[in-house]
Amino acid sequence: MSSPSSGAVPQPSWVVRGSPAYRRISLALFLAGFATFSLLYCVQPLLPAFVAHFGVTPAASALSLSLTTGCLAVAIVLAGALSEGLGRRGLMFVSMLLAALCNLAASLAPGWEALLAARALEGLLLGGVPAVAMAYLSEEIEPAGLGFAMGLYVGGSALGGMLGRVAMGAMTEYIDWHWALAALSLVNLLAAIGFYLLLPPSRNFQRKTGLGAAYHLRAWGAHLAQPGLLCLFLIAFGLMGVFVSIYNYLGFLLAGEPYALSPLQVSHVFYAYLFGVVASPVAGALADRFGRAPVLLGGVAFMALGLLLTLGAALASIVAGIMLMTMGFFTAHSVASGWVGRLATQSKGHASSLYLLGYYLGSSLLGAGGGWFMQHTGWAGLVASMLVLLAGVFLLGVRVRGLARQGRPAV
Repeated sequence: MSSPSSGAVPQPSWVVRGSPAYRRISLALFLAGFATFSLLYCVQPLLPAFVAHFGVTPAASALSLSLTTGCLAVAIVLAGALSEGLGRRGLMFVSMLLAALCNLAASLAPGWEALLAARALEGLLLGGVPAVAMAYLSEEIEPAGLGFAMGLYVGGSALGGMLGRVAMGAMTEYIDWHWALAALSLVNLLAAIGFYLLLPPSRNFQRKTGLGAAYHLRAWGAHLAQPGLLCLFLIAFGLMGVFVSIYNYLGFLLAGEPYALSPLQVSHVFYAYLFGVVASPVAGALADRFGRAPVLLGGVAFMALGLLLTLGAALASIVAGIMLMTMGFFTAHSVASGWVGRLATQSKGHASSLYLLGYYLGSSLLGAGGGWFMQHTGWAGLVASMLVLLAGVFLLGVRVRGLARQGRPAV
């Protein structure tokens, strides 16, 4: 595909793993991942509180998350395109800053509709972070170190998801959920400032001017026409849909009989995210060394095994299953997201935006749809439906591996 940019394309000036710039980039993107996931999923442990406070159903309470991720999915596509002309660093910083302010507004919302409006706007603003972060890393980090750097970014996402959920559960045990949301918003304002101070300006980004709608449509179309990338986009949809569905309704399972756990006790389950914090960079390093396909398929298999363990009646079995599922998810996601940056030789922001469009559409659509299975078939029915989805994800992973072995240019 031709590029609107003119002149000879300079050779990339890669940031080498182990250098001071590499460490600054890794830490800055760790903060970006932390902010994105903590802001997105801080409402997840609050769903039962929303049911009690606003008088909505459990499925309706999940709109506070699904609406945010749905708007994020749309915004990511636009942000990935805009970043080709506006640049990466500034767009990510402004997005983080304004999203934290929207979360603060949600904590002050006087009613359910106002809270949903603030969360929807938050999702639109956060779109400037994930797709642009993936593109920045794939442009700046040397290929041999990209898997580990991407793993650290996903690890920051895992830590943000964990602390956002645990902090909400712990704080609402002692203070009102409004104050808990406000406190987390202030933490993320500080994370945005730290991100901007740490992240070096782009070395290899080439600003493209005069980009019309036709250019963006061609870029997206070219990526969708590559079977390897298309499989990865669908993998993202399935992985995130399963992951969010399980965590959305886990609190209802554990708060009911025979477990009857308090919000604080339920929040402790989210420490399972620590396994994701560790698994993400390890998976990236293993993929750099042994290849992406076996690590990706292994992560999906771990997710399925973890879901099966949650069908056990013992609380220990459920907790062990959630830990294994979380480790498998972040393993598979860190590999798949890094793979996109390697397959997309041009318009990396567009490719990243399509991957994350699938990722967050899975969170929004399947995360909300899982409520139907939970309401009508119980936890066992929800798990069964998620296992079917994982089987599809596994087959897509096998397809990508087959394309790689055939030496297809798409892979």
